[in-house]
Amino acid sequence: MPVTEAAGLTTTQAPFIEQAQKNGQIFIRQPYELYSEANQEAWRRLYTRIKPRWYRYANDAFLRGIDSLCLDADHIPRLEDVNRFLCPLTGFQAQAVSGYVPAFVFFDCLRNRRFPTTITIRSLDSLDYLPEPDIFHDIAGHVPMHTDRAFAETLVRFGECAHTAADCMSSIPDHSERSRVLTNVIRAMARFFWFTVEFGLMRSRHGLRVYGSGLLSSFGEIEHSIESPNVQRYPIQIEWAINQAFEINHYQPLLFIVDSFDHLYGLIGKLEEMAKQGKLNQAAPGEPAVNEHDLQSFLRL
Repeated sequence: MPVTEAAGLTTTQAPFIEQAQKNGQIFIRQPYELYSEANQEAWRRLYTRIKPRWYRYANDAFLRGIDSLCLDADHIPRLEDVNRFLCPLTGFQAQAVSGYVPAFVFFDCLRNRRFPTTITIRSLDSLDYLPEPDIFHDIAGHVPMHTDRAFAETLVRFGECAHTAADCMSSIPDHSERSRVLTNVIRAMARFFWFTVEFGLMRSRHGLRVYGSGLLSSFGEIEHSIESPNVQRYPIQIEWAINQAFEINHYQPLLFIVDSFDHLYGLIGKLEEMAKQGKLNQAAPGEPAVNEHDLQSFLRL
């Protein structure tokens, strides 16, 4: 018998989320009782079909993370259960949010070992593509990586980099110029995050493996990223990554490769130095767009 779709906590159809957003709440609870059977079925289908591809294409740290978190293939995880396994390993915790988190707030959460986690899940008729994060992307894609100490420290370093960038803005007296420069800095940081944490590839003893969460949570693109001749794969150069625009509504034609998590950690150190030296102030134009909420999250410090 087909599962009947109900609002529950379905992405873009959840009254609980709409009310939280209307109230200006970013950080919320996970009202587990609101998940519908269709929501649970969406999780089951997503998890079951992608699991074999994780063992074929994912990096070893991710696979260890899946085991460490004891995720249930049949039920959407309770964040309190996820954190019970996660926090003792690296100090990270999944923190429920109502949706979009302004740029500085997001990076500051990473600095404090909290990962903003969407609690809604895509509908059964949209399993293959969603233009925004959902709980499958965040918990099954991101959080297993947070069980690895080296990767966790990399995320914390990203948060520190955002604080450095914000501090640099205080030396620019003119508000208009400060906003212009900050727009470029945020764009550069967002691009670097995209091409590493979200869509990164890594060398391994088995060849290229996926560590980017956007790939790890996509049934189609995880395979495409490794196997397709249409994907350009290059060793990462930070100057390329921060000046390369990206679009979210199709498979990525360009991906960057790191050697290890230590390599990635060092790159973020270089990104922070570039911020101090003003080398992020002139990022090439293009996507992603930087909105007023992102700007104000930095400027209100």
